[in-house]
Amino acid sequence: MKISSFLLSAMIATTPIAAHAGDMSKKAAPKDIVDTAVAAGSFTTLATALDAAGLIATLKGPGPFTVFAPTDAAFEKLPAGTLDALLADKAKLSGVLTYHVVSGKVMAADVVKLTSADTVNGKSVSIKVVDGKVMVNNATVVTADIEASNGVIHVIDTVLIP
Repeated sequence: MKISSFLLSAMIATTPIAAHAGDMSKKAAPKDIVDTAVAAGSFTTLATALDAAGLIATLKGPGPFTVFAPTDAAFEKLPAGTLDALLADKAKLSGVLTYHVVSGKVMAADVVKLTSADTVNGKSVSIKVVDGKVMVNNATVVTADIEASNGVIHVIDTVLIP
């Protein structure tokens, strides 16, 4: 009888642990680059521009991609009328947006070793470290290594114009 009480106590004591262990194994898969950016809430202008340029499906694709993603505040820094003009010209908009994308998954540890990177639009961006901050052309990387299922996002504070 003492043995069966001991076993029952052991089963009761380990049940909550087993239940939590099951929850941990069901960790949600990371979202793709577009869904990750949308969920962050500070890339609504970028999402609108990607949609207008017809690039949503591409960035939801298998990749991998590295995206230097300008925040809404970065788009607000553009000269008056620039965003509206880009949104009205799908080819120019696509050129600007693909200038923010590098093929492959390039994490921050690798970015800092580069002096430039070829973007999807065919032009290169310059990369340098200034006072401990990574610069992509004239934009500062403010948050690095936001992983997505199909690549990585590095948040920048300025829109890159080719």
